[in-house]
Amino acid sequence: MNLPEIPRATYPEIRAALIERREIALLDVREEDPHAQAHPLFAAHLSLSRLELEVYARLPRRDVPIVTLDHGEGLAERAARKLIGLGYRQVSVLKDGIDGWRAAGGELFRDVNVPSKAFGELVDAIRHPPALAAEDVYALLGGDDDVLIVDVRRFDEYHTMNIPGSINVPGAELVLRVPELAPDPRTRVIVNCAGRTRSIIGAQSLINAGLPNPVAALRNGTIGWTLAGLGDKLEHGQTRRFKPVPETGRQQAEARARALAEKAGVKWLSLADIEAWKNQEGRTTYFIDVRDPDEYATGHLPGFRSVPGGQLVQETEMTATVRGARIVLADTDGARAAMTASWLAQMDWEVYVLTPPPPAEWHETGPWQAPLPPLLAPPLIKPATLAEWLRSDNPPVIVDFTSHANYCRGHIPGAWYALRAELGQAAKKLPQASRYVLTCLSSLLARYAHADFAREVDGEIVVLDGGTHAWQAAGLPLEQDTRLASDPIDRYRRPYEGTDNSPAAMQAYLDWEFGLVEQLQRDGTHHFKVLRV
Repeated sequence: MNLPEIPRATYPEIRAALIERREIALLDVREEDPHAQAHPLFAAHLSLSRLELEVYARLPRRDVPIVTLDHGEGLAERAARKLIGLGYRQVSVLKDGIDGWRAAGGELFRDVNVPSKAFGELVDAIRHPPALAAEDVYALLGGDDDVLIVDVRRFDEYHTMNIPGSINVPGAELVLRVPELAPDPRTRVIVNCAGRTRSIIGAQSLINAGLPNPVAALRNGTIGWTLAGLGDKLEHGQTRRFKPVPETGRQQAEARARALAEKAGVKWLSLADIEAWKNQEGRTTYFIDVRDPDEYATGHLPGFRSVPGGQLVQETEMTATVRGARIVLADTDGARAAMTASWLAQMDWEVYVLTPPPPAEWHETGPWQAPLPPLLAPPLIKPATLAEWLRSDNPPVIVDFTSHANYCRGHIPGAWYALRAELGQAAKKLPQASRYVLTCLSSLLARYAHADFAREVDGEIVVLDGGTHAWQAAGLPLEQDTRLASDPIDRYRRPYEGTDNSPAAMQAYLDWEFGLVEQLQRDGTHHFKVLRV
């Protein structure tokens, strides 16, 4: 069967769309590790392996222009055809992939979440927020100074390891929470993250909002702390978090954040104003609730996705994947959405803040659920059936499509790790069997993978209903011995995560960040504008 040819998009065409601020979704459909080695500035990572799980949330408009890219592996073509099958109508493939981009003079960037990190470095270069070296901060902690250290990372990152005595206050919470945590204007406030970006943005947020306290970033975050030989001083497993804010504090934070956002060009809207945008043809809008996910779960507005504001600024393209789209932010206090919006506007997003509606409007409960394409109905089995099969003389081969990190934490005994996008190669490494059982943590990805897998092997193929979570809930054992049918390239190992990275890798990461401003200048498509308050 001859399939219709997918159109090819060229570097000049994509560059023109970015410079002219036209909507475009440039999708790197490789796994995250190869994506992190080299990609265009605004190429958002969306792997072919997980496409159905994320695409409807990240590309809500079916007529948005989409360009898929790879490094010659054939993934971009496959992803383009899958997108067309899911209803997208303007899909093309980057001509000659990464090599074509480079040959045409396009700039290529390393690492992940590069637009946000590059913007952070630009803020540092223009605004020069104060920064303290790790040795100086450590000395302050041992002295008589009144010091508050706020860790602006996600709680799970903070819980893994943190600067001694620090309190977890994720980025969008700072302007709302820090005045309550440091009511004495003489208290020195030090902002830290794992590397540089969130520390820079966090410290500058407090300065921009007019906090009277002396504010500084911990230079180079926990990486700088570790490179200074203070890694053994880190705390682990801490749960210190921000406090509730009284109404007077909320009003003051809202006024500060709103004044700042208005200077950045942010506008305010009501629920009635945005109703027509929800299904608008020809324009993409993202509706985002920037509060803490636990707050979101207790009550939120219909149609709004949960993305804490600090993470939205840090990982913008992972939510707002369409460059040139419109963003509407919501919260219940007026401060966190405005503060987040002030940064997004400087990153050249058309951004609006929703005037907080009355409590009755926040009637949906529970965590955010991504919209999904229709689920196929492959044959399902229960954990008890799989356990019985494994005790038989002819046990099945189990294939686990979860992330490699989840697989290593524990999987069904005998299970093989495989990447869905590389099933052709993976199937050659699997033992031949008359029966195969597919799983992942929830069984969702395994269900989408069933038809792909059926094209690669002979034999009966079933899906474990409820996945590995259901197996574990049934009281059945997990193991950690590994069997790899695919290389574990689904996630890039970040030099600032965990406590076992080499000093050379951490220093190389910092050196790379220092060079981002120069790369931005060479690329020339960003339109970033740093607000001078």
